[in-house]
Amino acid sequence: MLFAAFARPALAQDPNLPARRSGLERAPLQTTQLDIIRPGDTAKVFSLQNLADLVFANHPIVKQAALLSDEARSQVLQARGGFDPKLAADFNRKQFGGTDYYNVWENELKIPIWLGGIDLKALYDRNVGTYVNPEHRTPVNGLAGVGISVPIGAGLLIDARRSTLRQAKALQNAAEADRVKQINEVWLQAAKDYWNWYYAFQQAALIQEGVALADRRFQGAARRAQLGDQAPIDSVEAQITVQDRQVQAEQLRVDLQNARLMLSNHLWTKDGQPTELPTYAAPQAPARDSVSREELRRLVDFAGTQHPTLRKLEAKLQQLSIEERYRREMLKPKVNVSGALISQGNFYRSEVPTYYNFGMDNYKVGVDFAFPLFLRAERGKLQYARVQVQETTLERQQSQRTIVTQVNAVYNSLQAYERQLALQAQTIANQRRLLQAELQKFELGESTIFLINARETKLIDLRIKQESLRASYEKSRAELYYYAGTQAVAVTR
Repeated sequence: MLFAAFARPALAQDPNLPARRSGLERAPLQTTQLDIIRPGDTAKVFSLQNLADLVFANHPIVKQAALLSDEARSQVLQARGGFDPKLAADFNRKQFGGTDYYNVWENELKIPIWLGGIDLKALYDRNVGTYVNPEHRTPVNGLAGVGISVPIGAGLLIDARRSTLRQAKALQNAAEADRVKQINEVWLQAAKDYWNWYYAFQQAALIQEGVALADRRFQGAARRAQLGDQAPIDSVEAQITVQDRQVQAEQLRVDLQNARLMLSNHLWTKDGQPTELPTYAAPQAPARDSVSREELRRLVDFAGTQHPTLRKLEAKLQQLSIEERYRREMLKPKVNVSGALISQGNFYRSEVPTYYNFGMDNYKVGVDFAFPLFLRAERGKLQYARVQVQETTLERQQSQRTIVTQVNAVYNSLQAYERQLALQAQTIANQRRLLQAELQKFELGESTIFLINARETKLIDLRIKQESLRASYEKSRAELYYYAGTQAVAVTR
């Protein structure tokens, strides 16, 4: 996929972004020297969209983040297990000295119902034997029954299993927010490394062009010195400039290699194998557009409501609210009413007397009651849940304020970069005029190699600073979307 990225034109589009408008002034060109470095072969351009395709499809941390949602779904499935029907059976028998002491076989099918915490039950008991408690003794064919158990006190509105399931569903939203946040963090670092690579690429190209210009000037000065048209010391001056720029070029070559390696950290194949950016790859040119006020308002609105951190806190607040409601329910007395209609185990046979069949005369009923007199445990748990709700509410308020402030602060940095880039373009244009004038004066014999090299070195430094500002602008743009809780790929213009 990485190599396929170089086989198509370098286009990067994000349907979530509005149409961009030009906002950064291009530097007016007076000469072709030290112009913007652009790759000649577009098939070698590795665009930001190419990087996004690879990162979002193959990056291990992105795949790991997807497991958070799977983990949350497994927790929901586990919580649903509290409503699974349960079949239970118990058999005990004792035979000794020719006497059948007891033969006890008890069976129950319990079906939990969501509404009211009700349990439906189907029973079959067969308890026979010489020494079976008469209270539990059944006919030889056993007793069958169908019944119900209803909590009319604590647990009627919400119980432990309903609370667990609702909290698991709330935490599923928190897991989704965590997944988005991790992916955004991965993309932010990848985008920053991309623009660091762009800056290193431009630095190396500018210095290499400076080496070529200085060497051509040195060759011309050396020939003039041989012909006696120029002082030999001028050729020495020109050679020193060549050597100085060659030293810079060697260092920048290493910096470019390291920047390429750092970007390669984010490149993986679909098989999960690490891959590296080819040495012939070139970065795309910056979009040179500005983030509009309308886009800022959209991002602020999104950050204030849909930011992953806020979504996670909202899920936690929802979970704590469910816990508070459950703890408040536990302050009620525990009163469970159960009842069952019973019949002989062979009730399906027509010869069984009707008074042994299911009816209002054949039943079992029971009532359970429990109530702690001081309720200290229940009141303590309720108070703790309420404190956690308040803490989470306050944390969400502060987080929302911080997030919106960060978005506005980064936007202010983007505007400052725009103004600096406009001024830098004008400075470069003026420096080109100075260099052009110095070259004309040199042709007339009114200037020196030293002055030309000084003008040219200054132009190189200004161009490098311009590329540094462009890279910083693009990294700040990535931060803007990150702090807003989303990600965006810049468009090449």
